[in-house]
Amino acid sequence: MSDHIDHPRQRPKILVADDDMNVRLLTRQCLEAEDMIVVEAPDGHAALDAFVRERPDLVFLDVEMPGMTGLEVCRRIRGMPQGENIPIMIVTGSDDRESIDEGFDAGATQYKTKPVNWSLLGRDVQYMLRASNAFNVLKRQEDRLRYLAYYDPLTSLPNRRSFNEQLHRILKRSQRMGTYAALMFIDLDNFKRINDSIGHGRGDRLLVEISKRLISELREDDAISYFTENSAEAADDGGTEIARLGGDEFTVVVSDVHSTDDVERIARRIIDSLSDPIPLQTHNPVVTPSIGIAMYPQDGEDADSLVRNADTAMYAAKGDGRACFRFYNEEMNARSVEQLKLEEDLREAMRSDQLEMHYQPQVETLTGSVVSLEALVRWKHPERGMIPPGEFIPVAERTGQIIELGEWVLTEVSRQCLEWDNMGLACFRVCVNISPLQFNQPDLFHYMSGFLSRSGLDPERLELELTESAIMTDGESNIKKLSQLKSLGLDLAVDDFGTGYSSLSYLRRFPINTLKIDQSFVADMRSADGAAIVDAIIALAKALNMRSIAEGIETQEQLAYLADRGCDLLQGYYFARPLVPEDVPKAVLRDYSEDIKAARQAFGES
Repeated sequence: MSDHIDHPRQRPKILVADDDMNVRLLTRQCLEAEDMIVVEAPDGHAALDAFVRERPDLVFLDVEMPGMTGLEVCRRIRGMPQGENIPIMIVTGSDDRESIDEGFDAGATQYKTKPVNWSLLGRDVQYMLRASNAFNVLKRQEDRLRYLAYYDPLTSLPNRRSFNEQLHRILKRSQRMGTYAALMFIDLDNFKRINDSIGHGRGDRLLVEISKRLISELREDDAISYFTENSAEAADDGGTEIARLGGDEFTVVVSDVHSTDDVERIARRIIDSLSDPIPLQTHNPVVTPSIGIAMYPQDGEDADSLVRNADTAMYAAKGDGRACFRFYNEEMNARSVEQLKLEEDLREAMRSDQLEMHYQPQVETLTGSVVSLEALVRWKHPERGMIPPGEFIPVAERTGQIIELGEWVLTEVSRQCLEWDNMGLACFRVCVNISPLQFNQPDLFHYMSGFLSRSGLDPERLELELTESAIMTDGESNIKKLSQLKSLGLDLAVDDFGTGYSSLSYLRRFPINTLKIDQSFVADMRSADGAAIVDAIIALAKALNMRSIAEGIETQEQLAYLADRGCDLLQGYYFARPLVPEDVPKAVLRDYSEDIKAARQAFGES
């Protein structure tokens, strides 16, 4: 005996409403012979009750019934949510065109005249059911396509297309009613770096949690309305609407704003809510938002202007330290235009040899010899002259141009090193800064391996400087990445050490050669706290068998203190400003031992 059990298919349920008992009996016999379930109703009111109670798959309605006609029953069924697409067969003795039109106007799917051909009724009903099923499948597909067209499948928030329609509706309403509105443009700080560190799967869950927090926080202010077919009418109620434009960009549109204080209060709540740690298995990342705000009508009377200005204000918030909000003003627009021009000019600079490399010597404390150089990129603009790195490096980071710029720097360094070698200079290290964006590139190891092979540069000549915050984002993953780079023979340094939040348990496991003391601590060594920090970093480097280097040395007093504390390498204007490549040979041959000795003696005697 087979263990297989055939589960019976679901039998369709038919509601038969007719005041003639014989018609109901004949209909039941015909339909039950086709394996259908029949529910009977003797009048219109009973038919409506049975429809709500039994939820049939098809309705068979006689037009002439006491109390309520079949046409009225049909209209009422069509007015119910569950009756919108149900197939309805109307049966009547009238066969004139006016009666038929009246039946279809009431919502009938099919119209039959009496006497009914009972032998064909079951087949007609089956045909209507199959057509209804096919229609429902198409309707579900249409609903799915509509959902995908207007909603973000990850967070279920309205998408960019829906946002544009929301914003246009709200602005029209605000114009009609003479009210104010606010557009808040939200971008998550450093999301790409976090996403690359924790993995894209957890990154998606992080975005879902962010959207939930936004919904929860803003629900306290107003009902959050999402796009539906009736949302044009719903928008008249005002409220707060959220959308995800893509990536880590979200928008909030607030209508019926009474004052900027209301918007400011909402922005502060969003920052507080989104800045709480987000538990994701073994990770608890903190993702802060930067928010730009544009107000209607003062910051723009159309959607495009508001979006552009809110975006400009968001970048101003990032420039002011992130994790904050900024309202748009005209000064921002001028800065935005200038930044855009700088982006365009930087692209041109990399194509037309406007960039050049300068090198600042690093002096070994024990010998006074220049043992390494820090490579520093400079931009000689044809109209503006020298543009400081502090102006164009952030632009390159924001636009992703830092990747191309970093590759250009490495190529120039390798070319220059080969020239110095041909001049017979002693081999010295060159230290090159690697941006967080470069470090987070998944193919960094393969790129560096290929670069060393192509350039012929001895890897021991190169030290990569990475920021403390970049390598501490995901300690376990970055230990592996740093170890791969180290396996190529490269030296590794932590730049601006002391400005981040290093975990000592991770730091001792990192294959780091050098800790670089940030120049802000060197400048503050006159204070007890500043000196204590410098002492601690030098001691830590010695305990971990790493080199220590101090940058930003400008005075004899600073030099004496650092040399006395045993700092391994010294760098700053006191020795030399960044040099053009032609001046490097002379600088690396210079002996600074007497300068160091004189400084120590001067301050040892004081």
